[in-house]
Amino acid sequence: MPTSEQSAADGSGPHLERRYYVDFTDSRLSAPELMRYITAHVTDLAPDLLAEFEKVKGADAVLEVGHEFHIKILGPWNGSVRVTEVADDYFELCTLEGHPEAGHIRFSVQALDAPKGALRFEIHSKARSRDGLVAFAYSTLGVGKRVQEQTWVLFCEGVVKATEGQALGPVKVETIEQDETGTHAEGHTRG
Repeated sequence: MPTSEQSAADGSGPHLERRYYVDFTDSRLSAPELMRYITAHVTDLAPDLLAEFEKVKGADAVLEVGHEFHIKILGPWNGSVRVTEVADDYFELCTLEGHPEAGHIRFSVQALDAPKGALRFEIHSKARSRDGLVAFAYSTLGVGKRVQEQTWVLFCEGVVKATEGQALGPVKVETIEQDETGTHAEGHTRG
């Protein structure tokens, strides 16, 4: 029986919108070529020590709607995700029942206007914690938050390395937190 999707509405605690992105030049790959590379190498780009991705549904080296990954996350945070959208410049995953988060995450590549030939790789998530216990461990203790941030920063750095490009600065991390009524509660930027 398929595992059901776990949307942000199913979660607990504040809504968190997070962006991790890096701008870079001198890529050996165009934006569409890079997206094809990323979709074929998700399991290679994820840092195994923090979040080991294992494809459990779907053929290797391709990414299609309905494919699924199980993720072994450092600490007691294992979970699974399903591919819900795939396009030329992005793909999106949603969390499945039992994942520590409830929501979705999008990976995208876009060409920038300046400098000429520059690209941006971005990971953009919108989610809440699965339940109150996870929300406490994530927000109050900060355990999951640090692992998650480091995972996606390393993923971004791995994408730039795969292109043999030059980052135009460190990976940027932005977080916007909203309470359950949608009121902006907190935001921060790093990088």
